[in-house]
Formats: sequence, C-alpha cells, structure tokens
Amino acid sequence: MSSSNGCSIRAIWILNPQHSVVYSRRFPVVERRWRAACKMQEQALTEDDCVVPVLPSHNELANAFADRKTREGSIRGFGIRAVQSVEGSDSWVDDPITRHIISLRIKKEPEGEDQLLWPLILHVKSHFCILVLPLVEPRHLKAYAKICKRPDCGSAVGEDECLSSLLLELPSMTGAFMVAHAIGDIITGDIVEPEVVVNVGPSVGGLLDTLTGSIGISARAKPVAAPVAASSPLGTSVTGALSADVPKIGNRILDKDAIRTYISIAMPFGTPLDLNYSNVSAVKNNGFLSSDLPPADRKQPAWKPYLYKGKQRLLFTIQETVNAAMYDRDEIPDNISISGQVNCRAELEGLPDVLFPLTGLDTARVEVLSFHPCAQVPEQGGGDKQSVMFTPPLGNFTLMRYQAFCGIGPPIKGFYQLSMVSENEGAFLFKLRLMEGYKAPLTMEVCSVTMPFPKRRVIHFDGTPSVGTVTYTDHSVEWKILSSGRGVSGKSIEATFPGSVKFAPWQTKSGSSGSGYGILADEDSDAEIESSNNLANVEDFLMEKMNKDLKSVDLEEPFCWQAYNYAKVSFKMVGASLSGMSIDPKSINIFPPIKAPVEFSTQVISGDYILWNTLGKCPVAARGEFMC
Repeated sequence: MSSSNGCSIRAIWILNPQHSVVYSRRFPVVERRWRAACKMQEQALTEDDCVVPVLPSHNELANAFADRKTREGSIRGFGIRAVQSVEGSDSWVDDPITRHIISLRIKKEPEGEDQLLWPLILHVKSHFCILVLPLVEPRHLKAYAKICKRPDCGSAVGEDECLSSLLLELPSMTGAFMVAHAIGDIITGDIVEPEVVVNVGPSVGGLLDTLTGSIGISARAKPVAAPVAASSPLGTSVTGALSADVPKIGNRILDKDAIRTYISIAMPFGTPLDLNYSNVSAVKNNGFLSSDLPPADRKQPAWKPYLYKGKQRLLFTIQETVNAAMYDRDEIPDNISISGQVNCRAELEGLPDVLFPLTGLDTARVEVLSFHPCAQVPEQGGGDKQSVMFTPPLGNFTLMRYQAFCGIGPPIKGFYQLSMVSENEGAFLFKLRLMEGYKAPLTMEVCSVTMPFPKRRVIHFDGTPSVGTVTYTDHSVEWKILSSGRGVSGKSIEATFPGSVKFAPWQTKSGSSGSGYGILADEDSDAEIESSNNLANVEDFLMEKMNKDLKSVDLEEPFCWQAYNYAKVSFKMVGASLSGMSIDPKSINIFPPIKAPVEFSTQVISGDYILWNTLGKCPVAARGEFMC
C-alpha cells in the first residue's frame, strides 16, 4: 500500500456540540487495505506503537474526543507546547497544524494502554465537528507517535523527524481537507460556485443610452449562474452565484440524507471521485438520459457528467483579491500582494476544447500558478503569454489560480494615526490617496475604511471627513469614502479624516485578576503616578494601563492582539486587473468551431487591506534575501 497513489478515506464522523456522534460513514474497502497493511508491517511494529487495528465505536470516539478537549483546553487545542501539555499529546508536538490535524487516544480496555488514532482532519462548521480519517501507512502512524514523545519542542529546518516532513509524505491530507470542507458546506448550506460576472446590456435604448454612455455611466456588471444539469434548455435569469440545482440546506438540524447522498455519489468506496456538489446534485436530481451520451469518438470526462444543450456562450472573469499591510514607516516597507483566479462558465454543447492565450505573466511577476484538472498547459518557455487549452466542465468553475505582485502600486496609500489623549478618548487622523497612478478603464466603485475597537464600547464620535460619510457602532467606526454609483476612474482623489472617539469608562474592580472583559485592576502605584506625570511617557502609560488586563485572543484573530492598532480598508474595482493578467476574447478558439459569443470581465476586491497605526505597535515579518 502506498498513500502517495491518491486519497482514500477510512471513515468520517460528525459530532454535535455535546460531542456525541450524530453521523458516521465507514468504508470497508479502504479499511481492508488498512488491515492488510498492518498485517504486512506487523513485524516492524511493536506493542509500544499502539496502532489501532480497527476503527473505534461511537462511544469510544466520543469519549476520546471529549478527553482531548479537556486535555488540550479547547476543541482545537493549544497548537503549541504549553505548561498544561503532557507528553504524547498533540500540543506536545509544538506545531500549530495540530489544531487541524489531530490525534485521539482510544481506550480499548479500562486499564489498558491507549491506542493512537491519527491523522484526523478536524473541521469545525456551524455547531458541528467533522472528523475525516484518511488512509496512511502504519509506519506514518508510528512516526507520529514518536514525534509526540520527543523531549525537545519545535521543528528545526531540514530535520527529518518532524511533523512537517512527515506531512509532506502524505498528499492524502489535501484530499481529506477537501472532503471535510465539502461536508461542512453541505451542513450549513454554503454551496456556492465561483463568481462569473457579465455586463448587463442597456435596457432603455435610444437617446438615454447614448447620453449615459457619453458621460461614463455604463451598465453595471452582475454575477450570473446557470443550472449545471440541463438536458433541455432552462431559464438562466439567476441573480447570485448559487447554482439553481444546488438546494440550500441552511443552518438547521443536520440533514443526514443530504450528506449520505453526497458521500454515496462523490466517494462511494472511500476514494473521492468528484467533490463538486453541483455535479453530485445533478446526478441525484436528473439521473442519466440517452440524450446525454457523448460523441462516439470522445471520452466524457468525470467533471462533466452531463452535456449542455441550449444557447451557447463563453464567459471569463478574472477576480483578484488584494492583501496589503501599509505601515507608513521608513524602517518597515509596505507589503502588497494579489491572489487571483480565472473563473469561467462555458455553455457549450457537446465536448468542445477551448484554446486561448493568457497574457500578462511577465507583468504580473506570477509566483504561484495552478490549473483545473480539465486544463492542458504546455511548459512555459518565457515571455508574456501562456497558451491554455481546456475541456470545460458544467457550471461556474475556477480555471486557474495565481499569486502575483501588484504592478501598478497600491490602489490606496496613505497613513492612519491614533493617539489616546486619555483612558477613554482617542484622537485619530487619516490621510489617504485613492487611485494614484491608475488610469481608465480601471474604476473604483466603492471604498470604505473601518476602525475596529473590539475591547472598548464607542459612546461618542466627532469628526468630519473631506469626502464621504461616517457611521459608528458600539465597537467600530466606518468611513464610507465612495458609495455605490459614485465611482472614480481616470483620476486620483485625496481623502482626509481628522476626528476623535470616546469610549465607555472601564469597569474597575478592586483586587481584580484582570480575567474579565473590560476590567482594569485597581492597582495604581506610585511608580505609575510618577510616570504618568512625565509628558514623554503619557502615551506609553495609557496604552500599558489599557492593555495590561486585556485577554489574549485566539489564533483565528491575528489583528486583535492589541486594542487600537489598525484600520481595515474595503474596496471594489472593475475594468482591468491590478496584476496585468488579461484574456483577449478575440483570440479564443473553440474546437470544433462553433459560433458562441465570448464575454470577459474583471473584478478586484480587497482582502486584508490593513493600515497599521503609525503611532502604535505593529507586527512585521522579516524577509530574507535568500530562499532555500
């Protein structure tokens, strides 16, 4: 047996908030392979290796899961070696990945030694915990058991006996994560397809369309989606990116029938065949018809269980997400990166091949490039273009993903400053410049800036921006610079926003340990009073006093480790990509030749676009000059 041949799943469990197993699925075919592997390697395994030869019962698994939560402090665990960590536990490994790839100690006998069950992919969605157990070799389980008992912590670079090196030998982990996330989406009903947008044509016509076009008001793009299974033409007037054939299950009681049907079609014998829920739903709802048979000279791919029939067209959308850390400091360079993807929907009859040149690779300085399994991509020999040929599946799909640098510069630059003038009042200043260096057709449609205050309650706000409007809630202040319908194209604008914000006073409890929310211990000392009288140290004193009793936050909240350190920018742009990636609709060829209109659009949105407070603390990652 070799786990490198692909992904096979031994078992799936779903636990409710009471840690009881509410659904499980075991795959006997895969389990026989596991037992055969254990038998082949039983000579190399000793009694101390504690390999579980059979899957645990529901009660054994639930008890082991509850014990791990108690031992590790939470469902996911510490992720790093803490004072509470014990030898043999996940946190003893001292690697944050153990919050997502966990192990359980199964008690088979009241006084017997625990048996190790690993690797278990843990995915928490809604109120349920999803556990997926992929097939690995017994020697991998033995290696992890050894890592759990190492006296030292952490993983040295290039070290053989570490968790990272072990996981690199197990590509089945990736498939197991995909299975867990697919089931989680079914539980909550978050079954969405990649967004493909098209330009909606003018609906009024005549002189009005001519006038609006001449002053730069064009038809707004809207997301579209079409039924993925259609043996006869169906209507396509669907707003939103949710497929019409995808039933929304919703956040309610676990729908076991939906999960059972999905698993039976997507991975009937434990090996994932097609995890696309749209295809699975189409097979369930429509079955197979004789009219769906492919041409005799073509083999129907697994990603296209149905042949499309109806009006033909081809849609492409380049969607980019901009992540940035803007510091406005001489000693720390700003960082900006782009995560992009080419989404497609091909409403083409039969099994055609589509060939097109992708341009802008040199301009974008692409770091990472990956394609859908339906694509055939020759090795790039340099230059600005890359030929791509693919046999499109049904519905909306992501043809390609990439990571790139921004070739133009940040779409929003400037600084954000916040200074606490007292314990309960802060003065801030924004000075931003939008679309500097950007030219048409790039258009910024919306833009807003949010100042979050997760540890304080806002009771009053004062300030007037040079452009836009301001609203505030109990824990944030939002500045809407550009609202929908008032976009900026072909020019840059400057936006400033000075103001102040007042917070509710801290609740003071004498002798408090600082464990409560918003509590300051009443422990003013002479040293604190003396330092507060020193004007040079007023800011440090206030920040220290406010932050000394703030509770630490989970790893899932990386930007909230201090009370007042950043503002987050949100924006949307259309017209072109920031990386320079592009597709020429006139250069697209379809084989065999057919007449089908081709539409191309771009959409740029903000991800974690952070303006760090130039007067406060900020995290920064140092980049080395050489990469190994």
